[in-house]
Formats: sequence, structure tokens, C-alpha cells
Amino acid sequence: MPQPEFRSKLPRTGTTIFSVMSALAHAHQAINLSQGFPNYDPPAALRALVAGHLEQGHNQYAPMPGLPGLRQALAEKHAAASNHLLDADTEITITAGATQAIFTAITALVHPGDEVILLEPAYDSYRPAVELCGGVVVAHALRYPDYRVDWAEMASLVNTRTRLIIFNTPHNPTGTIWHRSDWEALEALVADRNIFLLSDEVYEQLVYDGQRHYSLLDFPNLFARGFATFSFGKTFHATGWKVGYALAPAALMEEFRKVHQFNVFSVNTPLQYALADYLQDPATYNYLSSFYQAKRDFFLAQMNGSALRPLPCAGTYFQLFDYSAVSDLPDTAFARWLTTERGVATIPVSAFSSTPTTDWVIRLCFAKTEDLLAAAAERLVKL
Repeated sequence: MPQPEFRSKLPRTGTTIFSVMSALAHAHQAINLSQGFPNYDPPAALRALVAGHLEQGHNQYAPMPGLPGLRQALAEKHAAASNHLLDADTEITITAGATQAIFTAITALVHPGDEVILLEPAYDSYRPAVELCGGVVVAHALRYPDYRVDWAEMASLVNTRTRLIIFNTPHNPTGTIWHRSDWEALEALVADRNIFLLSDEVYEQLVYDGQRHYSLLDFPNLFARGFATFSFGKTFHATGWKVGYALAPAALMEEFRKVHQFNVFSVNTPLQYALADYLQDPATYNYLSSFYQAKRDFFLAQMNGSALRPLPCAGTYFQLFDYSAVSDLPDTAFARWLTTERGVATIPVSAFSSTPTTDWVIRLCFAKTEDLLAAAAERLVKL
């Protein structure tokens, strides 16, 4: 019997670079500074709350939008940060991680033929989600070494087919953050245009050197046309829990939930109860900026004297290094060599872009214990 013809919906997409490099690190017993996950547990008090709610019987479906108590806690958290009063019933939805929130927002907004602007290097889930919806990706290149948005160039990409602009601040992989001037430029760009926005803010708590995180919520005219997505995994060192959330005006959130209910329906119930309890005290997350800045500074101090040149890191838990003084290998080949021959796994920054780059830049994750960072640095300073 003849078999049906199979046509891939993502013919140019393979296994993510994160999975590839982590597998390579495991195979060669390398120190894994590639994939962005901590090597330490979530806070003990939060873990105890999860265990408690498991034992209390909170093990069945949560409401589709998320537990009311958790949504209310998030409304209060963001009101304190941005003075934006969210409606916990209609403007907040709990998701199975931020990636699901991003996918759901894109699916709710993008129709076949719509153009979607990405800022590259870009987190790797954006493009496949757009393409699965039949959208057309238009990439704006953030250029080495400062990776700032060129707003004049961005304006040249916008036309009547532009449906959505996706952006990420603090930015993975570059560690840059948007300033107020960037948000104001975006506001001018989309004014009087039928364009929606998706603001990926999963590293909102990880901003350094006295700077502040500006959110979509800080700009009412922008929030009126967009989604903002967040991650408890990033905030509480619990990437394996896969719990995040999305914020949007009620009309957009109504469309978001239409997709969400048939994609995931609802999210891990005992974790939601535990997070609702834990968020009652802002001290559970307000310390994170200093916590991760100390890790960044420790790692950079350990790397003092290395031929790898650090680029500025204003946010996230990733540090970029220019390796041009060490090798002229393309970054993917260099990352593989570094893993297999020097025992430190990293991520090539070109993996976040759709077009080839001649930059010699790699990304290392410093969300690790100091002993692991010191051990990795000891190997790297010998290059």
C-alpha cells in the first residue's frame, strides 16, 4: 500500500542549538554553560509550599485562565512595579511556561501572509511559531558590538502587511536592555498603524548596575495593542516547572484564551497555589537583581586575564564574549571545539539569527554556583 506523502511544516528547523550543545556537553563531560538553566534548586520555602499543596489535595485541573489567587497576586506585583492596574480576571492568564505564552499570542494574532518583525539575534521559538501560522518573518539585525535597535532601519521594514513586532528585554542572548527612548521610538513607529506587539520580558528581574526594567505596562498606548510574557522558571530558578504567564488587554486576552484552552487548557495546579502564596512577599523576588549581578561580577573577575573579551551585560543571566583573539573559526565550530577539546559548553550567537554572521561571539550562562563558574573560568583563561 502506498504511504501518504509527508511534508514538513518546518522544513528548515532542526533540533535546537540548546539541546545539541547540552547533549555534546554530556557526551564529553564538559562544564555546561550553554543552556540557560541554574544548577541550583528553587528556594526552599517555595519547594515546601509546593509539597504542602500536593498533600492538601490541590491536584486536579486549575481554572483555564489560572488560579484567581495567583492572578490577583500578579496584578498586585505589576501594579507596584509599573503603576498599571491590571484586571486579574480578564487581563492575566497563567501558561505552561513563557514559550507557550509566546506561541499562543502569536497564534492568536498572526494570519497567513502577515508579516512579523523579529529583532535578531532572537530567541529561537519566535520564528517557528510565526511560520506555523503562515506568517512571514522580517528580521531586523541587532549589530555587534552593542546590539541596539536602529529605529530608522526598523521604520523601513514596516508596511501595510506588518501585523506584529516581537521583542525581548532584557535581551537573550545579548544581555542588552531597552531604555525609555527605545519604547518611545516604538510608540512613534506604531502610532496610527494596525500593528500589534509581543514583549518577551522573562528576565524582568535581572537588570544590573542600578538600571531599571521598562515594561510594556509602563506605556499604556503600547500595552493597548500588545502582549507581555513572563516566566516563573527564570525568576525562581525552576525552569523545569514550566509555569509562566501572559498579560494583555481584555479583548486581546479573550482571543489568547481561545487558543490557550485548546492548546494546554490549564496549568499545574499545586505549583500555582504555591506561587500565589510565595508572591505575597515582594522580598522573594526583589533580591534577584543583586543576586545575579554578583554572579556576573564573580564570573568576570574569574575570567580576568582571559583572551576572551566580555561584552557589556546589562541584564539576563548570559554573558557574551568576543573570541576573535583566540580563534578564527566560525562561532558554531568554535563552540563545538570549546566543548570537546577544552571542556566548557557554550552557545554560538549566530544560532539566534537567520542570516550568516562574521561576528566571533559566544554566549555563556552564569546562572551557576560559584564553584562551577570558577572551574569553567580556570579552563577558559588558558585559551
